[in-house]
Amino acid sequence: MDIESTLSGHNLAFLEALYEAYEKDPSSVDPQWVPVLRELGASGGKAPESLRADTREAEQLYLQSRVDKLIESFRLHGHTAAQIDPLGRPREAPAAGLDPAYFGLGEEHMDREFDPGLLMPGRRATLRQIFTKLLNTYCRSIGVEYWHMQNLEQRTWLQARMEACENKVVPPPAEQQRLLNQLAGVEDVDKFLHTKFLGAKRFSVSGAESMISLIDTVIEESAELGVGEVCIGMAHRGRLNVLMSIMGKPFEDVFLEFEKSNHPEELLGAGDVKYHLGHFREYKTSRGHDMYLALAFNPSHLEAITPVIAGRVRGKQDQLGDLDGSRVMGLTLHGDAAFIGQGVVQETLNLSRLAGYRTGGSVRVVVNNQVGFTTDPKDARSTPYATSIAHMLDVPIFHVNGDDVEAVVWVARLAAGFRQRFKTDVIIDLVCFRRFGHNEADDPTFTQPVMYDLIKVHPSVRSIYQRELMGRGTIGAAEAEAIDGAWLATFDRALAVARGENAHKPRLRPMHGVWSQFRGGPDRDTPDVPTRLPRPQLDELAARIVRWPDGFNMHAKVQRFASELKDMYSGAAPLTWQAAELLAYASLLKAGHPVRFSGQDVQRGTFSHRHAVYTDTKTGAAWSPLFELGEGQARFEIYNSPLSEYGVLGFEFGYSICSPTNLVVWEAQFGDFGNGAQIIIDNFIVASEDKWNRLSGLTLMLPHGYEGQGPEHSSARLERFLQLCAEDNIQVCNLTTPAQVFHALRRQVLRPWRKPLVLMTPKSLLRSRPSFSPLEAFTDGGFARVIDDERAEPAQVERVMLCSGKIYYDLAEEREQRKEGRVAIVRVEQLYPFPEAPLLAVLARYPNARELYWVQEEPRNSGAWSFVRGCLGDALAARDQQRPLKYIGRAASASPATGSPDSHAYERKLILEEAFANLPEAVRSAVNA
Repeated sequence: MDIESTLSGHNLAFLEALYEAYEKDPSSVDPQWVPVLRELGASGGKAPESLRADTREAEQLYLQSRVDKLIESFRLHGHTAAQIDPLGRPREAPAAGLDPAYFGLGEEHMDREFDPGLLMPGRRATLRQIFTKLLNTYCRSIGVEYWHMQNLEQRTWLQARMEACENKVVPPPAEQQRLLNQLAGVEDVDKFLHTKFLGAKRFSVSGAESMISLIDTVIEESAELGVGEVCIGMAHRGRLNVLMSIMGKPFEDVFLEFEKSNHPEELLGAGDVKYHLGHFREYKTSRGHDMYLALAFNPSHLEAITPVIAGRVRGKQDQLGDLDGSRVMGLTLHGDAAFIGQGVVQETLNLSRLAGYRTGGSVRVVVNNQVGFTTDPKDARSTPYATSIAHMLDVPIFHVNGDDVEAVVWVARLAAGFRQRFKTDVIIDLVCFRRFGHNEADDPTFTQPVMYDLIKVHPSVRSIYQRELMGRGTIGAAEAEAIDGAWLATFDRALAVARGENAHKPRLRPMHGVWSQFRGGPDRDTPDVPTRLPRPQLDELAARIVRWPDGFNMHAKVQRFASELKDMYSGAAPLTWQAAELLAYASLLKAGHPVRFSGQDVQRGTFSHRHAVYTDTKTGAAWSPLFELGEGQARFEIYNSPLSEYGVLGFEFGYSICSPTNLVVWEAQFGDFGNGAQIIIDNFIVASEDKWNRLSGLTLMLPHGYEGQGPEHSSARLERFLQLCAEDNIQVCNLTTPAQVFHALRRQVLRPWRKPLVLMTPKSLLRSRPSFSPLEAFTDGGFARVIDDERAEPAQVERVMLCSGKIYYDLAEEREQRKEGRVAIVRVEQLYPFPEAPLLAVLARYPNARELYWVQEEPRNSGAWSFVRGCLGDALAARDQQRPLKYIGRAASASPATGSPDSHAYERKLILEEAFANLPEAVRSAVNA
């Protein structure tokens, strides 16, 4: 081989690979190359003079390739060396590829010119200039993870903007003054609260004051780019400052919440702590854009608000027809420990690009305290950053030093622009610290003494920025002092108002906007509305429900279902649960009420019972008859969700609070899978009206019933929902007929009363013909909270059995077989709000009944027994009834159900025997006579 002829720029790739192989193992290359490669290495990559001119060209090309790799390494790894900790503590060793020597580049190459490519377009530059620009761009106050992203357009968009200004933009003097004034207000009000309300818990923003600048900039920049509404979700840290500085909540209202109440009776058992409260405002940005800002109410459960915000944003987007998310945006703030530690964050990130849940991306800010309560990062995560979980989305992650306000503002502008351009999430890791402990009563030096030695002497963000502006000559000392004076005067006036004689405790705002025509409060104050469907309307809808498009290849079994539906809607056969459900949705859609339905496998239904969406057997295309009900129908959406309960139910709750005219349904695959969303149920669904005066009409469908399918596929934990019932906060139903489901779903939308509806839905009962409903129950009937026993002769009844749900059919079948006429079986369809009056009226029809039982299939410590005993026992005692309520059902159990089908059947037999025990042998009358 002619070595010299090979040393050409045309063979650069070969030469580069050869030299890298030699560096790793000299014995791995052809011996004839060793002297040349040894000399090349000894000269630091400079080719020996003995080689001809094209060898020098090869050397330059070789070195250029090293420079190119250095540039790429900074774009990929520069964040590892960025100065992002305000406390200045050393980081772990940065990536080796940030040292020019790693690529064979030394001091002797620093003044040699190279082509920097897009780093410095259209010019040549020395290695020293290139290296300096890389350090400035990627290793100062901003570290960026973005070069991993697969989308070239997104990478190039960020690269061009960051490298052009070296990730440092100095705002105009007027903007600098505005930022300083804002920071002064943030710091001064925190100090004011600290001195005026000593020891009061407020979850201070101190140490993370630039968070306010960040939020403000995201809002301002997003408004410039067309966003008209921002929905914000955050936990406690800095929330009071966000309420005042961003949301415009009057200072006097906040101060008043710190004052001792003179009227403690006003909020007995209701309301929430001050740092959980939300607010909304109509806002005009500094450049004159109108914005609607909403800070969502928030419980203490970390990250629970995250999916709720996503659902709320999607609900508002659907309401406005904002199909790509250009007009409504979510902004969420997270603690570092919570962002990496709470699984609902991953669930919500996973939702972000799914068709049923996408919102065009959110700006997500991690307020990185560098500690979680008392836990150090080394004990809290297995990843380099708290934000590493977000790599699942392949999105940019900015790490920024919270002490560098202008860097924070620049990152906020980049994030807002990126989100609006590419409609995807953006993550900002705002690295800061807590000046105080977890709260103001906490002593953090117990667990982080070294960290707090640094914090003790560390200046505030405001003072750092003020010194910088004074050094620039943007402001003088007198101006800085005047800023403080103005803020303190404002706070003094507000406190005087809060403590004045005419001060009124701030109340939750009344329903407004889309909620102005709806109400909560007691159930008794809202009469029922007609839910029947006139036969002509039913016939019109039925004709649409049973059809499918020409050329659509229907599955043979689904064709049979459609044929059976046709018989049902004509009155030739009773209606199944599927038929009733589809008819309810169709009737609401045709009346202009959108229907949104999501959950695991809901399109077909877990038990192959729904078939709301058909799949073409040849093309895989999906179609639903509810998509095409005729002109003027509302939007029908039904989405198979990911395998998530917590995140998806949170999303649907958020959607429901923006959509009072919609039917919004979430279904669990099996009822007790709702366990995985218990935080949403406890903190939002059952309590949002009591805590925050926020209504929701969300419907939960929870398959429930004992069929010998084991502990996890039997119980929807009815008892837990009933335990949460108070003040008419939710509705809980365990229905026994398809017609009841039809009327309950229609009632949920047609009444102006808005409360969550929890439905125990059937499993085996779905195919039980005795449960099916005649057509007249839809055209002439309505919802019944209690269903009396129409087969019983009241005068002959000696024993009344109350029950709910599927066990009614077991009892009725047993009675039929025994031909026993002395027993009446009364169904309590709505368990809450408890139907005391109609139930007592039914019981009054059986004057000769000496025995009253509650019968359930659940264990004694589960189901409705404890709840009904409390409600009905008091009512019976108040009316001097002498019939004590007794229990029949399974014995108390630590597990909801047996895993043995044989044991299940035996338990069922025991319940039925007990239900009909101790009746005389003589048969007084036949039930079917």
